[in-house]
Order: sequence, then C-alpha cells, then structure tokens
Amino acid sequence: MIRRFLSLEWKQFTRASYFQKGLAIKILLFLAVLYFGGIAIFIGGVMFFGLKKIFPDIDPIVMVNNYLIYWILFELMIRYFMQQLPVMNIKPLMIIPIKRNSIIHYLLGKTILSFFNFISLFLLLPFTIVLLFQGYPAINVILWFFAIMCINMSINFLNFLINKSNTVFYGIASVVTVIVALRYFNIFDVTEPFGILFNGLYNQPYLALIPLLLMIGLYKVNFDFIRKGFYLDGTISKKIKEARATDLSWMDRFGSVAPFLKNDIKMITRNARPKQVVMMSFFFLFYGLFFFTQSMYIERMPYLLAFAAIFITGGFLLSFGQLVPSWDSEYYKMLMSQNIPYRQYLESKWYLMVFAVIIAFILSTPYIYFGWDIYLIIAAGAMFNIGLNTFITLFGGALNRVPIELNSKAKAFSNTNGFNPTQLLIALPKMVLPIIIFFIPYQFISFNAGLIALALSGALGIVFKNFFLNKIEHIYQKGKYKTIAAFAEKK
Repeated sequence: MIRRFLSLEWKQFTRASYFQKGLAIKILLFLAVLYFGGIAIFIGGVMFFGLKKIFPDIDPIVMVNNYLIYWILFELMIRYFMQQLPVMNIKPLMIIPIKRNSIIHYLLGKTILSFFNFISLFLLLPFTIVLLFQGYPAINVILWFFAIMCINMSINFLNFLINKSNTVFYGIASVVTVIVALRYFNIFDVTEPFGILFNGLYNQPYLALIPLLLMIGLYKVNFDFIRKGFYLDGTISKKIKEARATDLSWMDRFGSVAPFLKNDIKMITRNARPKQVVMMSFFFLFYGLFFFTQSMYIERMPYLLAFAAIFITGGFLLSFGQLVPSWDSEYYKMLMSQNIPYRQYLESKWYLMVFAVIIAFILSTPYIYFGWDIYLIIAAGAMFNIGLNTFITLFGGALNRVPIELNSKAKAFSNTNGFNPTQLLIALPKMVLPIIIFFIPYQFISFNAGLIALALSGALGIVFKNFFLNKIEHIYQKGKYKTIAAFAEKK
C-alpha cells in the first residue's frame, strides 16, 4: 500500500503544470540539506574535543546533557515555524476500498522523513561515535543516543499536535515562556533538573524505555486525532462563519489608493497565509540582536550593521512585499477588468510597505539601548527601505507570476506556494546594495559619512518616486496578460 501511495504522489508531482518549478525547489532544498547536514556532522565530530578543551573539569557528556533542554526548546520553535507538515489529497481515497488506518499511518510516517528529524541525528551520531572510541561504556552510550532520538521523534509528533490544535500550542508556548523568563531573571535555572534527567538516561540505560513510550504515546495521540475527523462528510463540508465588517473609513484620507489599501488590510486579516507572513515579519525586529550584541560586528565589521538595519525595519517589505502581485492572484483577472489605473494599484502597495517600515522603525526604538550610532543606522536603513527597497520590490513583482492560495495552511517560512527563483535574484540588490552604499563612505571618510550616504540614497528615491513608479507601471502593463494567464492556471 505504501508503494501505491508513493506512486500516486510521484504521478501527481511529475504531471503537474508546476513540475519544473517544483523540481527546481526540491533541488535547492536538497542542496540546503547537504550544506546544513554537513555542518551538523562536523560540529558533532568536534564537539567532544571542543568541550574537553574549554571545560577540562567537566565530562563532555555531562555538559551536553546539562544544556540539552535548550536544544530541545530551540528545535521545537524551529519546527513550529519552519517544518512543513505532510499534505496528501485524501478525498479520492476516501471513496475507494482503502483502510483509513493505512492512510493515516502513511501520513504520520511521512513526518519521520522530515529534514528536521535528521538534524539531531547528524549532530549527535558523530558525538556518540567519538564517545565509543574514547572508551565510554557502549551500552550506556548507545541507549542514551537511542533515548535522545526517541525524544527527537516525540518532538516531531508533538509539533504535529501543536500545528493542529491551538490549545496545545498556547500550552507549550506558555511553558517555554515561563522557562525562559525564570532563567533570564535568575529565579530558577532549568538546566539543573533537566541535566539530572538527561544524565539519568545515560547513567541508567534502562530509563531509555521512558522516551520510547513517550514517542509511541504521542504517535497514538496523533493517530486518534486524525482518525477522529477522517470522514468524507466532514472533509467536504464548509464551515460557516459569521462575517464581521471592519470599519476602515479612516483610510479614505488617502484618496484614490484608499480602496486598494482597504482591500489589502481585509485580505491580511481574513486569510491564513498573509496572517502568517505578517506575523513572521514581526520577528525580523529581533534580527539586530544577533549583530548589536557582538563586538566583532561593531568594532571590526560595522558595515554589516547596515545589513541588519535593513532586516529590522524591512521585515514586512521582504516577506509580504516580495509576493506582490501574487497576493491578488485569486481575483487578479476581475481586478484588471475594472476601469482602474494600474498606477493607483502599484502606489497602494508602495504606501502599504512604507507604513510597515515606519511602524517597524517605531517599534525598534528600544535599540537605543545599544547606543545612538546603532539607532541612527537603523533610521538610515529605514530610509533606504522606503526610498529604494520598496521600488526594487515592486519591480521584482512584475517578474513574479506564481499564484498564491490565501488560505493555505502551510508554514510561512517553508511554504513554497508563490515561490519564484527570480525572487532570489531580486533579493540580492535589496541586501547587498545598502552594504555597498554604507561601506564606501565609511571606508574612505567616516562612520557618519556612511550613515548619511545610506539615508540620502533613500531620500533620493522618495524624490524620484513618480519616475520609478512610472517605469514600474510600464513593466507591469507590458506583462499584464501573461500575469493574468499565469494566475488563472490552478495547481
């Protein structure tokens, strides 16, 4: 039966109109797996000797066990935001003589092949092999590794529940928040009890039975959860929700672009995919913490701070903006049949991105804590995003003719719906250009000169706003009917 399911999915993939795009994406993902998998294997291989050198008085296996809880929490967070759950068109299978249990087992089995399940394997398997060669007890090491892999698979099935149930998500999120808060305010260090727990798995090998039972239990919970709603009438029925009108009359002050802005706000608030992207763009605000807390970037490579500034204020622009006009793909034909100037449509998208950059800049005010130089470079980055990156993003949209399903449940980061390899090329000037503009004056004049150059480039973009919009409108008009035809093609 599994062979039949694999055959059906392979035929669906190879016969689809998006086969070439899907193949290109899978090749890129495969290369990413090789890259990150290789890094994980290398770290796992040298981890024992690195810990032995840095902490000579502490056994490396004890050090790993003490801080393993943080890896588990990190993995849980990454899985929630990035792991793509398996999708299968089950409606045709529900009316033919195939056991429901077989289909559910196949769906859950597909989650085991996720790359996220192999990260811990690539990281801990080399570490385990090194432990064996260093003379550690074979039974203890092997059963400890087996127990950690069972915990890894338990996280996999727990993530399935979190994504399917808001109650489970809020419960797990509350626990993680409490653990991090207790550690941050030095109230309670969770590494001590969890360190005792994981060291117990190593010292008492028979305790490996507990993670095994936990994994089996979570698999059973997932199985029962899916089976409970595995009925044809429940699958094809439509959920009826009460429509709620939102008062957006305050946007009328923006004149002719107001109807488009209202439409975008309603689309974001009423559909799953744009909600996910907007939520993800909020986390770009914390990107600066990776740079501003490291003296290496501030003292030796300050030009990379411009790169961080672009991400801090440009999260919405880089995530939501790059998918213009794909957001309107489901009703693009109707939109283009109206007596509406294309210029107003594009200008509304520009205003939306500008508002998002301004809001992100206001929310970035706490970065003043790191000094006024840091805050000023964020301000210069915001100006560059408004004056140049918005137009580069709109230009890239003219080359993006991949439709988007607004209510797709896929992850915002891992969802390839709406993906176009051209976006990768368009993204390069948005990230590299501000570094170049800042670096040249900084290298030959001063840090302040780099700030002024970066901010001035954005100001010039605002001055020539009409020129840029006219050129971009011409490109959109030229490919208008190709875009309509591409959006009309359903996957």
